[in-house]
Parts: sequence; structure tokens; C-alpha cells
Amino acid sequence: MSGLIAIVGRPNVGKSALFNRIVKRRIAIVHDEPGVTRDRVTVEAEWHGRPYTLVDTGGIGLLRGEKSDDVIIRAAVEQVDMAIESADSIILVVNVQEGIVPLDREVAQRLRKSGKPVLVAVNKVDTHRLEESAMEFAQLGFPKIFPVSAIHGEGIQNLMNAAAAYLPAVSSDEGQVPSDEKTPAPSESENSSPVTRHPSPLKLAIVGRPNVGKSSIINALTNSKRVIVSPIAGTTRDSVDVPFEVETDGVRSKYILIDTAGMRKTRQVDDSVEFFSVQRACESIARCDIAVLVIDAEVGVTEQDKKIADTIVEQRRACILVINKWDLFAEEIRKAREEEIVRREAKARTEGTAKKLTTLSEFGAWVQDKLFFLDYAPVIFTSATTGFHLDRLLEAVRYVAAQLQQKIPTAILNRTINDAIERRQPISAAGHRLKFYYATQVRQAPPTFLLFVNRDELFSDQYKKSLGNELRAAFGFEGCPIVLVPKPRPKTVLAKRKFRDAAKTPGKFGNRPFLRATGKPGEKTGRKPFVRPSGKPGEKPFYRPATGGAKPAFPKNRGENRGKKSHPRGSNRAKGRR
Repeated sequence: MSGLIAIVGRPNVGKSALFNRIVKRRIAIVHDEPGVTRDRVTVEAEWHGRPYTLVDTGGIGLLRGEKSDDVIIRAAVEQVDMAIESADSIILVVNVQEGIVPLDREVAQRLRKSGKPVLVAVNKVDTHRLEESAMEFAQLGFPKIFPVSAIHGEGIQNLMNAAAAYLPAVSSDEGQVPSDEKTPAPSESENSSPVTRHPSPLKLAIVGRPNVGKSSIINALTNSKRVIVSPIAGTTRDSVDVPFEVETDGVRSKYILIDTAGMRKTRQVDDSVEFFSVQRACESIARCDIAVLVIDAEVGVTEQDKKIADTIVEQRRACILVINKWDLFAEEIRKAREEEIVRREAKARTEGTAKKLTTLSEFGAWVQDKLFFLDYAPVIFTSATTGFHLDRLLEAVRYVAAQLQQKIPTAILNRTINDAIERRQPISAAGHRLKFYYATQVRQAPPTFLLFVNRDELFSDQYKKSLGNELRAAFGFEGCPIVLVPKPRPKTVLAKRKFRDAAKTPGKFGNRPFLRATGKPGEKTGRKPFVRPSGKPGEKPFYRPATGGAKPAFPKNRGENRGKKSHPRGSNRAKGRR
């Protein structure tokens, strides 16, 4: 098992900035406002080949014996205590520009009670003059002090070398290559043991509007208080990755649950912290394998739910719809169901009355009708408070993950698409007919199919959805978006013929030379040499190619036929008309 390094300290000393600098990625939100980080933000990383888990925590803003009425502050302190308890080494972050404050002494007292090795990271040492002030923090009682600058990256090397020394030794099993990494195959002459490839855990992004129960579902699935839950909307700010394992029928599956911030309408976001929180949520949708859209059963499907669903569709991610807080309506729906059964037994007339929804399947069809562009996603009704249907949610995750991994044989795929196109041709204003040649599956997640046709402009969005429904009816793909990429067949035969004909006739007038008005041969002008008649009566002018440097021959008796009429009889000019 890899070790764990926790970053702790009082609020607004640069813990999140140091966290991002160490992992060299923008994961935690960095802001001047104190108390931005609330949950434990974890990331798997390695330092010089040694894997470890780095944890960013919220600031400890309470003195000893001090109580706060704020639920979020108390929950953040509890998250810090959990991180300290599970850490192998602790990095205490302080601010050199403010010196030692009472909260620093309080945090140091907490760390001394834990008995864990503590490294003091004196942050914001941006100049060499401030390095001497860093030794002031030796009063906290920890011998190892490292002046660092999270903004400029100074002192990170020495700090991490000291922290990595407390990590446990890496076993041989942990050094194996995951399945998503490519390694070169060993040569036949090398007697090396085969490399075991472990499948990477499936990433599930829990997204939705604020206060719909996303964090409650994660705590219910993990059976712990991993993330902070409160009735205040906007409690979660960072995107928190929570490793999760479940065993089903002797098979252990690994998942990463991504808790995200609630996504409000863009015009309602007036805080920079919330703006970055929504941005992290959108990034979580882009990097997940399956997006779990949580909808409040008390409010129903709103406009913002449709916008979040549209983001999932644009990112081409598999999706599962979860209607949470179903326990609030379970008793009312049960009574309505009993009344419906009594009415049907009495065979009462119901003309002119709206049909009542009394079963989960009817409610699921209503949700899919509201989210018609996401009608392929399964609908699960759950309750994070009572644990209602959480097992069905895991079953839906396993089923959609299996749908993402299926590979369709090319022969069966071509037969299915050909029959679907023959049954229904796309609409064409010019009357063109779609000809299908060949199709193949080029990707599994999401399922992507490359289609070779005669005209790709005939593939409208409506026709793509129609073909996608035909593929779903044949192969399933429940919860998975189907991507169809039409590609027109290149017209190579026609292009070669045109090129061959152009090679035979290099000029506009064949091989004949061009002459300018001056009569010099060999000069290109687009005019053909004009040759007058030889003087014989009735002879018409003609064009003939000039050869060599010879000049065109003109008749000597130029004015012999000058007075004669050359117009045919019956023409307007012969009759004197103009």
C-alpha cells in the first residue's frame, strides 16, 4: 500500500497552492478568501518512482475549546483530524510574512499529540531576505524546517525528499503497470517475468444542481463520512476523488467516485470561488467514464438539469439518471397505487381525467420524456438517507460499464446498418440516394462507428439518431452515446481520367502554337493565326498552324474581291435592312 502525506495548517497560508505545486496540476481551488478548501482533496502521485497519496485539507480555524455554530467549519476540522490520523508524514504549512500566530501554535499542539513525523513548510519565502525569518518557526517545537515558495516552486525538492523518507517501502505488487499504460514488449533474449496489468478503476462523476444529495450518495455508498454533508447549498467546492471498492459474486470492482460542486445557472454565478467550482465540475464530467446525474425528486426535472444533461451529451459520456430523495414520496405513492388498484377492480370510468403515475416504471418513462435527448440512460430511484435502491445503482453502473466494453463484429454490424438504411433512406432535397458501402467500430468508449458512404451530407442529426436507435435495438448500448462518423468514398477514378485527358492536350488549342498580333511565332497570346483566302472565288477564310519561323502567306491581290457581296440571299443585310 502506498503511503499518505497530509498537508495541514491554519486557513489562508497557501496549503492548496503548495498541493498544486507538488502534483504539478491545478486540482485544488486557490483563492485569497480563507476557508475555500473544506473536504479532503486527494490525488495519487509519485516522487522519484515512489507512489504516494497527497491530501489537501481545510484550514483549522478553531482554537482549543472554541466552539462554532457553523456546521461547515466543524465538519472541516473533523476532516483534518481524519487526515492526520491516516497520514504517514505531515507537512505543516505556515506563513513567513505573518509570523507565528496563536492558530499556528494550536495546530502544532494537535500534531504533537498525533505522534506523526511533522515537517514545517514555511511558505511565501519569495526572496532570500525572508529565509532568515523562517528559523523563527523553530519555536513550534519541530526540528525540520523548510523555507518554500509555492508560487515560484522554490524549496519543493528538499521538502519532498524529506517527506518521502517516511513513506513505507514499495512492495513488488505495487510496482506493476496499470492496464492503460503502454510498455514495450521485452525481447526474446531477455528472461524477464511477464508484467501483470491491472484494470484501471472506473471513474464515476456525481453531478447535478446544488443540494440534490450528491455528497450524501457518496457517503452512503462508502458507508463513511468521507465528504462534508450539510443542508446549506454549495457546501462542496472542490472535486473530490473517493476510491471505492465493492465485491459482487466474488468479483471485486474498483471505482473512483468524484464528488462535484453543484452547478447553478451561469447568470446566477456571481462569486469567483463558485465559478472555479463549476469549472472543476465540468472538468470532472470530461474525465469520467460514467456521469451520474442526480435529480431532486421534490423539485423534478428543471431547466438547469437539462443544461447539465446537455453538457454530458456534448462530452459524449455514458450516463445514469438518479432520482434522489425518493423517500419523501414513497408513502404518498403507495397510497396512490392502492387507490389505483381499487379503481381498476371497480372498473370505474376515467374518460377526461389525467392518468396518475403510480409505479416506478411510469415515473421513469416520464423522466425520459422530459430528458428526451438522454432517453437511452437508465433511471434509478434512490434515497441516500434510507439506502433505498443503492444496490440497483451499483448494478446499473456495472451494466453500463459492460455495455461500454462490447465490440461488435464487423459482419453483423454491416448487415444491421445496411438493413436499417434500406428500410429508411435519409431525406434529400436534391433527390440523392444514400449508398452504404462499409462500416467498422473504431472505438469502444464511447461506441464510435465509421461509415463509408457515397454522400456524407445526407447524414443529418435526426438521421444519425434514427440509425443510433436501430443499433441500440440490435446491440443494446444502454446508457452509452453512439457516435456515427460518415465518410464519403473518394472519387479517385474520375480524378485520374481528368488528369490523363489534360496530359494529352497541354494547351487550349492542342499542339498548335500561338501568335501575337505582330505575327511572331512561338508567343502565347490566345489568338490563332489568321490566314486570308488564296484569291480563289468563293473560298472561305481558314486557320492553319504556323510552322517554324515562316510568316503566314497573304494573297497578293488583296482588293480583288473587295466590291463583291458575300452575304447570302435572303439575309437582312442583303435586303438593305438594318
